[in-house]
Amino acid sequence: MIKKEKSEIISTVKKVLPAVVSVMLSKHISELEKEISILRRSSHGRAGKLPFRIPPDKINAHGMVQVGGGSGFIVDASGIVLTNKHVVSEPNVEYSVIASDNETYPAEVLARDPIDDVAILKIKSSKKLPVVELCNSHELALGQTVLAFGNALGIFRNTVSRGIISGLSRSVSAQADIASPIQEMRGLIQTDAAINPGNSGGPLVDIFGRAIGINAAVVAAAENISFAIPIHAAWRDLEDIKQYGRIRRPLLGLRYITLDEDMKEKLGLPIGYGALVTHEHPFDTAVVPQSPAARAGIKERDIILTWNAEKITREKNIQDCLENCSVGDVIALTVLRGKKELSVKISLAERK
Repeated sequence: MIKKEKSEIISTVKKVLPAVVSVMLSKHISELEKEISILRRSSHGRAGKLPFRIPPDKINAHGMVQVGGGSGFIVDASGIVLTNKHVVSEPNVEYSVIASDNETYPAEVLARDPIDDVAILKIKSSKKLPVVELCNSHELALGQTVLAFGNALGIFRNTVSRGIISGLSRSVSAQADIASPIQEMRGLIQTDAAINPGNSGGPLVDIFGRAIGINAAVVAAAENISFAIPIHAAWRDLEDIKQYGRIRRPLLGLRYITLDEDMKEKLGLPIGYGALVTHEHPFDTAVVPQSPAARAGIKERDIILTWNAEKITREKNIQDCLENCSVGDVIALTVLRGKKELSVKISLAERK
């Protein structure tokens, strides 16, 4: 008799895997040819001698070519799929989802979160789809077992890796590719479970098979350091979609530098905490015109000291405070202008 291993991890994999999907990006051959032509012209002929030929077996019957992909997971039996925003950010492409049973579904992007690296897709199926249960990611503990699922390297589908939670509330600066802007990602789950390119958008689950995060990033040239977006960020987006048909995120409308004692010395400021309102580039404005901050009278060089009586620091900056707010919330700020402290109330608007 053949002996088979029985374990909680194997049971969890069997439970979760049917709801894990591959997200595929396809572009029409004519669109690719047009982009290559533009590239050749912009390079002043330097690329003109480069051969451009897509193998016929890579072009489907509709003239579409796969140009990218990632992972995702079904969270509602009606066909709601979670993935990363950077997985579905390519313009002029068609999206599709390949389920664990190899069935392919056209996918519609319902929403992309303007702040977090989260996107929501919709697929249509005549059958009830398997789902991954969502967990409360506010109650995680260092050292607890986690499993990462996904489409590793865009080649190895249905990949599973095991690890632990190595850190909580991590902050990293991430870049989807060399052409993308650098984005600061905060509040992340750090894990030593292997997350590779293509795993992005797949679920990070606990030992019971409940999604605690969305696989998002790895540290280049480092081993066993991967990050996931806590699932509560996606949970909020899903609720917005159900209630409003779109993601509603609050807008304050200012640019700032979070201060500490080093910044205080470098900039010659009177205080070593808070957020200094300032533009980042010559073409920026420190306070966005017609924004809630502008209407409340916030000015460049103001220092925002507290948010609803909580001190603004490196560990808890304005972005972190906004994460816990909703459109329409009225917040109370303490602002240092010169040597005078001001009390300001601001009603948060919806980010467009």
